[in-house]
Amino acid sequence: MLTITVEAILGVLLVIVLMNLFKKHPTPPVPAGPVEDLANLKPTDARAGDAISISGVGDEMTDLDFTADRSTWYQAGARQWFEVAGPYRNRRVFLRVANNEDIEVSVHTDPRKITLEDLGVSEDDLAQMDERQNTADNFEFDNKLWMYVISREAQSKRSDLPQPETFYYWEFREQDGPGTLAIRKAEGEPFAITLYASIPAADVTVYRGGRS
Repeated sequence: MLTITVEAILGVLLVIVLMNLFKKHPTPPVPAGPVEDLANLKPTDARAGDAISISGVGDEMTDLDFTADRSTWYQAGARQWFEVAGPYRNRRVFLRVANNEDIEVSVHTDPRKITLEDLGVSEDDLAQMDERQNTADNFEFDNKLWMYVISREAQSKRSDLPQPETFYYWEFREQDGPGTLAIRKAEGEPFAITLYASIPAADVTVYRGGRS
């Protein structure tokens, strides 16, 4: 009799164990991250695929409207910034955003292909500025005085290229003005010169497009 009782108890326990094994446990909810406010995107949120509108910096003081077809992230020492670029009329334009202590926003719309000869400086002049690292160094261009800021090896990563690129970078700021002049020199490539103008971050409207 005792044997039958023990077997019955064991049978009940076995049933309970099997029921627990096959019982469906509810899936824990996935924690939700912050929801992006698409109606109030900032320049720091811009990325490839977005539509960008910048007040009053287009041709004839119109708004500059373009769709960003690529993003590029830059680092030169401790300095970091990124650009989104896209076609505007018959040229490419760039929105540059640096988020260091304060957000700095600038735009490149100048259609000119600027050379070192246009700036009135030589490759040797740039090498000497790089060696001195003196923020008092300067040159004149477009009837403005351009002050040396930094020069060092830098790296960039473009959204449409598989590998990062390395180049040497010089940056100059317009004295008492909104301009930034960037000079890049990759090995085996000519000098690339880009002229930017600082703008208020509030002048930039970002509309989220497809992710690229």
